[in-house]
Amino acid sequence: MKKLVLTKEAFVIGENALDYLKEMNAERAVIVTGGKSMFSTGVIDKVTELLEEGGAEVFVYSGVSKNPTVTQVEEGLSVLREKKPDMVVAVGGGSPLDAAKVMTLFYDFPEFDFSNVLQADLSNLKLKTKFVAIPSTSGTASEVTHVGVITYEKEEYKFAIRSEAIRPDVAILDPALPQTLPCKIAAETGMDALTHALEAYINKTGNDFTYALAKEAAEGILEWLPVSVKTGSKESREKMHNFSCMAGMAFSNSGLGMVHGVSHAFGGKYNLAHGLANAIVLPYSMDYNKKDKEVREKYEKLSRILGGDVIEKVKALQKELGIASCMKEAGVDEESYKADFDFLLENSMKGSTAVNPIPVPVSDMEKFLDCIYYGKKVEF
Repeated sequence: MKKLVLTKEAFVIGENALDYLKEMNAERAVIVTGGKSMFSTGVIDKVTELLEEGGAEVFVYSGVSKNPTVTQVEEGLSVLREKKPDMVVAVGGGSPLDAAKVMTLFYDFPEFDFSNVLQADLSNLKLKTKFVAIPSTSGTASEVTHVGVITYEKEEYKFAIRSEAIRPDVAILDPALPQTLPCKIAAETGMDALTHALEAYINKTGNDFTYALAKEAAEGILEWLPVSVKTGSKESREKMHNFSCMAGMAFSNSGLGMVHGVSHAFGGKYNLAHGLANAIVLPYSMDYNKKDKEVREKYEKLSRILGGDVIEKVKALQKELGIASCMKEAGVDEESYKADFDFLLENSMKGSTAVNPIPVPVSDMEKFLDCIYYGKKVEF
């Protein structure tokens, strides 16, 4: 038996989807967001206005960085404890959404904090505070997942906190929000979404439903991501928003793979944007995983649908979007990489690497890290 969860209370899409906020009937709401972009585009003002129309008193916590940290979550938690909201509204990229999830978890369950949450049993919990997620980027799909990824500054590593409690009650995909995405961010977050789709597609704990979502998302992203980056058209940005979310629904119910294990290691150590790290690692992982017969057959099936080898299409897309082909090209200093190698190796074996469709021995990971750093071909 397997229970699938695609969304919780409501999943709202399409033009003017933000208007749904007026129906939420909150008394006190805290908006959690990132830096300046959601303010400069008027999104925070709009969200505030809609919540106030619905009768809520509204407060804002901002400043969540591209890799949300323990410190930022604790600062936001202090705001929640001071303002005592009955609703938290996360607005922006995956970072503020992830940070807000963990803030709300700790707010509703004060017995948990960063000293014990990774060891705690978080099953069978249910948030008392209504949680609403409004993504502005099309990549993480945090609006429909039960995961919050936080960078532990002292450990220089990104840990995933998982609990069904933190899957948002309401996900709002308003196509107006990704319209203002800079091309570079659209490219990197789009490759993040493609990574989710392709890792979910080959994960062996998946099923007919997750495979269908993942396959459709992968096809759609490969078609629409270059259009989204080059033209920024309304149609392409909305397509990417939807396909990103579908990929999230898939991986949240199936799992991911080694791309995320490795990218969390590099992202936590060098503060690389998550989408960029995933984009670099993805094609190397595909070359590695195709050694497995079942994985290879899935790639071949997808290749027939796409009219060309899917791995080569991913590599071509990466080049077309101007994304670095290896970690060295992305600016990770070689001396630092060599000095940090054991640390990176240890942490790359953690997280989603454990559910990769092919078990990854340490000896393979040692070679793999050199491939993604120097741009070597995976031939082992």
